Formats: sequence, C-alpha cells, structure tokens
Amino acid sequence: MKDAPHEYIGATMEFLHDGLSVGECSYTDAPEIPNSDEIAIIRSLDGKQWLYVPDHRGKTVFDTTTQYAYTVDYLGEIKTGFTLLVPKTQFDKWDGKKWVTDNQAVKAAQINTANEKKLQLINEAEQIINPLERKVRLGMGNDIDASTLREWEIYSVKLNDIDTSIAPDIDWPEKPQ
Repeated sequence: MKDAPHEYIGATMEFLHDGLSVGECSYTDAPEIPNSDEIAIIRSLDGKQWLYVPDHRGKTVFDTTTQYAYTVDYLGEIKTGFTLLVPKTQFDKWDGKKWVTDNQAVKAAQINTANEKKLQLINEAEQIINPLERKVRLGMGNDIDASTLREWEIYSVKLNDIDTSIAPDIDWPEKPQ
C-alpha cells in the first residue's frame, strides 16, 4: 500500500534556528486527528489547509460489471463502477445500489449442469450395455448377463426420459448393481 502525496503520516518536533524555514512537505499547523481509521489526512494542493478524505486502502472492492475483486490502493471515494459490497453468487448483477441474483442465469446453469450429468450417465450406461448386448446376442452370455443387460437398458431409457428443464429438482434413477 502506498502513501498518498502530501498525506499526514505523523509529527516530529524540530528545532529551527532564526531565519530558517521548515523543510519541504513540513507544516507548522497540526491537523486534528480523526477518530476513525477510515479517514486519511492530506494537505491541500495549495498547502494552506488539511483535508480529510476517505481511506479504503487495503479493502477489497468488486467491479460491478465483472464481479472481479481488487484491493484499493488509493485515497478517496470508491471509484465509479466498484463497490465494497460482496456479491453472494456468481450470478449476481449490480442494480446500481446492491447485488441482485439473476434467477434466470441460475436456472440456466442448473439445466446445463443437469444436461452434462445426464449425458455422462448415459455414456457410462452405454459403455456397459454395448459389450453385454453383443455377448447376449451372440449366445455367449448367461442368464445373469441377460438380466444385467435388461437392468442397464431400463436405466438408460429412464435417463433419456429425464426432463432437465426441472433442474435442480430431478429424481435421478439408481444405477443397476
């Protein structure tokens, strides 16, 4: 974290001989120290007075468009387009005053996740069904193979029948044993 130009960071007592002036960036008037760590003291540009400005240095702010987090390293108000408020979900959108969860985006993500799971489970079932089906069709399987094939085919059909638009409230069928 960097100090701001002309920021008051402390005082020392110096003895000056007659005819000498105070050093650069030194002043003979002391500022009133605020009771808050969230206020910094800086000297006005003309050097005539002390100013009190918000100090958010070290705090995390969030970009209201992207939700990216940044650490404040400057004095003054939080810059436009940023907020100290933490988004609750990755689907939150900034409404100008607070984060609001975009429920349509949440639902779309839930459906996408369900579609991915459905596809993965169907592929897994097909990897088991294909060799069993060949074995039974060629007469090389036994009754257990035929029964197992039937259970996995029923499971595969149930998976195909799943309506992912109701995610996350999907009752997934149990895998055959």
